[in-house]
Amino acid sequence: MLTCDYKVISIDGDYAHLQRIDQPEEEDKLVARALLPEEIYEGCRLHYEWMQYSMI
Repeated sequence: MLTCDYKVISIDGDYAHLQRIDQPEEEDKLVARALLPEEIYEGCRLHYEWMQYSMI
């Protein structure tokens, strides 16, 4: 099971670009905003666990 933290790099319409905090050299992950908490903003941090994102 993958458990990690992300930083919201940018929000582009219905998608958000996320960067893993522990592996910043990896390519950004593009995620549909429908899968993310409504209150996200650029620069906030998200926790991913059990196929769900939550704000830290």
